[in-house]
This record gives sequence, structure tokens and C-alpha cells, in this order.
Amino acid sequence: MTGGPPEVLTIGRVGVDVYPLQVGVSLREVETFGKYLGGSATNVAVAAARLGRSSAVITRTGADPFGAFVHDALRSYGVDDRYVTAVPGLPTPVTFCEIRPPEDFPLYFYRWPKAPDLEIAPEELDLPAIARTRLLWATATGLSAEPSRGAHLAAWRARGRAPHTVLDLDYRPMFWPDAETAREQVRAALGQVTVALGNLDEVEVATGTRDPYAAGEALLKAGVGLAIVKQGSAGVLGMTATETVEVPALDVEVVNGLGAGDAFGGALCHGLLAGWPLERTLRFANAAGAIVAGRLACAPAMPTTGEVEGVLSGESLREGTAHA
Repeated sequence: MTGGPPEVLTIGRVGVDVYPLQVGVSLREVETFGKYLGGSATNVAVAAARLGRSSAVITRTGADPFGAFVHDALRSYGVDDRYVTAVPGLPTPVTFCEIRPPEDFPLYFYRWPKAPDLEIAPEELDLPAIARTRLLWATATGLSAEPSRGAHLAAWRARGRAPHTVLDLDYRPMFWPDAETAREQVRAALGQVTVALGNLDEVEVATGTRDPYAAGEALLKAGVGLAIVKQGSAGVLGMTATETVEVPALDVEVVNGLGAGDAFGGALCHGLLAGWPLERTLRFANAAGAIVAGRLACAPAMPTTGEVEGVLSGESLREGTAHA
């Protein structure tokens, strides 16, 4: 990518997903694995690129072969890797999971002694590009440690709450000392962004309630213009000060639900940038998430616009319930 900033710029987690090629088998017994690009913020950048948006990710890897793999994979998906730098002495994170459809996908994060993506520092940011990009996507995980937390705050200050400044609530308990610490940091961040989204567990951490409507209202009261609550099999709720939209879940035979939320995120970016009505945006994002839930990997599974539109026009997904 050359010239100006990308349409979608994400900041945060990156890693290598090592997923078993045998379904329904414990890691203790798995014999073969596939290696894939991973990390929520990175997957969202890939998903946006698959939908035709120029995208880039701000993150850090280890100075190791897995870090080189991250660069190769990003380029292969059309994602700008200019803001991906190495941290000597820290390994690129690796994540294992078990595949137990339809709803059990335990994750095992290897991010010790510290993940390089938490070493993103304010002084290394391209603040003019962050200010000018049409959409900045960040996750709450980036607030869990310094200097990453300071980098996120610097990025948000550079944007001054410009439209399409998105926070994925993305709560992972293993990255925080406790839920209360996460709640404090997320609540402070909500006043810096214009869009917030999360599932029921994540909005509960942010707002103190699992009731989707009460959580949505709390997010709006905290300062965002658009609140999105993903409710699993109950569908997706979107709220603004003047509009409330509910979109039902789609039916699909779930293979691996782990990438569905990131596919939803990339599709949400696409809809927001296209200026679509809220209902169309949520339906499109929901369909993208359902497609990926029916596939094994995360980044390689992200759908094209044609695939998503095909589902929305009536092409059937396989039976079973999927959600982003």
C-alpha cells in the first residue's frame, strides 16, 4: 500500500493460531495441526481487506520465524504490514484451541513472559495516519498493560472522537488481574470512542449488566454514538440515541466459532464506511460471522462481499445456530 492512510486501521493483538485438524479431540490426543494468522485486531484487518477495504494493523511480533510468518500472511491477505514491528527478546504469541462444535472451543494463549503486541508505544505511532484514517479499530485487550494502554490513549487523542472510532470490548479474563480493573479501564476508554461492541460477557464487564438493552443504554450514556450487543443465539442488538435495531442469528453448522466475531467486526467496518442503514450493516455483519463459524480457521476463512451477499440473498447455510 502506498500513499495516504488505509480506510481501516486496527491496533492490537496478533499471533499465530495453531488449530487441530481433528474435530472433537482433546489437545492431549491431537496429532496434526494447521498454522494460521490470528489475533483479534489482526483478523479484523484481514476481514476488512477481504471485503475490498484498504486496511493495515498496528502491532508487534517477536523477532522470530513466527513473526516473519505474520508479515508473509498479512501481505498475502492484502493487509498493509508497515506498522508491524519486532520486539527482540519476546516470542510471537501462539494460541492453541480445541474444536468441539457447536459451542465449546477452549483457547490456550501462550503470551509469556509478555506479548509483543502489548509493547506498542505511543512514540512509535503514526499519529497523522491515525487521525486521517476513516476508521480506527481497537480492542480492550490493548488496555491491559503499558505501554500499549498509553498508545491507545494517544491514538484516541489524535482522532478527537472522530466518526468510526471503534472499541471492541473483547474481554479475555486471562489478560487482566481481575474484572474490576478491566471495567475501570474500559469505562475510561468509552468516552474516547464513537462505537462500542461486545458480547453479553463483555458488555457486563463494561457496564455491570447482562441485560442487552440496559447495557446498550449504558454504553450510549458513557459517550458512544453506536452500541452493539451480540447476544449469541438471540441475535444482535444495535442502539443509537434515535434507533434500536435487532437482527436474528443465522443458521449454520458450526465448525469453529472463534473467528465469527472478527468476521462480524470486519463486516461492520465495511458497512459503517459504506454509510449503510444500521439494520443492513448488522445483517451483513451477522452473515459474515455465520459464514466463518462454519469454517475451521479465522483469517483464511474471512468471506468476500459476494459470499456475504449470497447468504443475504437467500443462499442457505447449513443447519445449526451460529452467531458472531
